[in-house]
Amino acid sequence: MTVQTEEAGMRLDRWFRVHFPALPFGRLQKLLRKGEIRVNGKRAKAAHRLEEGDTIRIPPLPEDMVAGRRNGHAPHRVQNLSERERAFFRSLILHEDRDLLVINKPSGIAVQGGSKTSEHLDRYLAALETEYGERPRLVHRLDRDTSGVLVIAKRRSVAAELGRLFASRSVRKIYWAVVGGVPKPLQGRIDMALVKAMTRDGERVRPAHSGENGAQKAVTYYSVVERAAPVVSWLSLKPVTGRQHQLRAHMAFTGHPILGDAKYGGLENLPEGVEARLHLHARRISFPHPRGGELDITAPLPGHMIQTFRLFGFEPYGDDDGMNDGNSCRIDNRGTCGH
Repeated sequence: MTVQTEEAGMRLDRWFRVHFPALPFGRLQKLLRKGEIRVNGKRAKAAHRLEEGDTIRIPPLPEDMVAGRRNGHAPHRVQNLSERERAFFRSLILHEDRDLLVINKPSGIAVQGGSKTSEHLDRYLAALETEYGERPRLVHRLDRDTSGVLVIAKRRSVAAELGRLFASRSVRKIYWAVVGGVPKPLQGRIDMALVKAMTRDGERVRPAHSGENGAQKAVTYYSVVERAAPVVSWLSLKPVTGRQHQLRAHMAFTGHPILGDAKYGGLENLPEGVEARLHLHARRISFPHPRGGELDITAPLPGHMIQTFRLFGFEPYGDDDGMNDGNSCRIDNRGTCGH
């Protein structure tokens, strides 16, 4: 199949959700790992960004995974929401215009469904197709337990345009986190390549060895905004790249895991009074709007992080980026700090 103009910039896994909605995500991942799905004759990953005219090779699939497709298009699928569910989704909206929605995603809700996930944002977006005339589409993702700003396009053409924008790194993101201990120096750049690793508890990432297969460059700027030494610190984080679990892994592997992070050591030595939930929040995002001008959105903190801020006397004012003070260094895969 050939990628159409309006699909340019779309992730490969999103393309499959549009064209083959009955194909389970796990099955898709397996086909990609085995190289049975190819883009322009080459192996591709789920996060691969498509371009207009790309050719996607699709292996033979069971009938039930292609059922309902007609003329190469996915079937029309609409799910109903209760009035309470609609009100809940509306309460998340921080900004809405004719092209896009920006919401404050709650911690604990996945953006996409899976074999063991029935409650997810994609279910809400599917139901909103009747309201908007076209199914709204996620432009980027947040982990299930990460809260904060999430951008949603109302039309496929807008999603493709924003997809190209996100891929070009023209989008400015700021996350707030509470971590164990106090990073030294107080400000720095973490340049630590990451590689995916399967464990008994599911997929994680770890620092990559030099020249390791599958290694992905990952860069994060961090700054300590406030600290309750030596117990915890409030950090501002700016990811340059957007790797899976990047911020969580970078902080953990520099010795300062994000509080409440069950995958990366954030439950060890959890201070008394701190809720055992991930303390990572996508605080702010800014990017050029498709119709011109700049969109700059800030999301309020979730309740469990407000509780922790109060516990340690952290007082956020405005949209403090926390990138102006302190000495800085560059941390690499050897764990060394060089100026």
